[in-house]
Amino acid sequence: MYSLIVTAKMNDVDPQAWLAEILACIAGHPVNRLDELLPWNRRRVATGTDAAA
Repeated sequence: MYSLIVTAKMNDVDPQAWLAEILACIAGHPVNRLDELLPWNRRRVATGTDAAA
């Protein structure tokens, strides 16, 4: 748990908000796209930036 919190903080993501969001959507998320739920990828989605841009 500690590593999840620290990883979120290192990526400028609010750990509590990130975890609440992930727990709410993980059940319906495709298993082959779990990397999208990682803190550094969620920050990109939340800010509207894209890795290809």
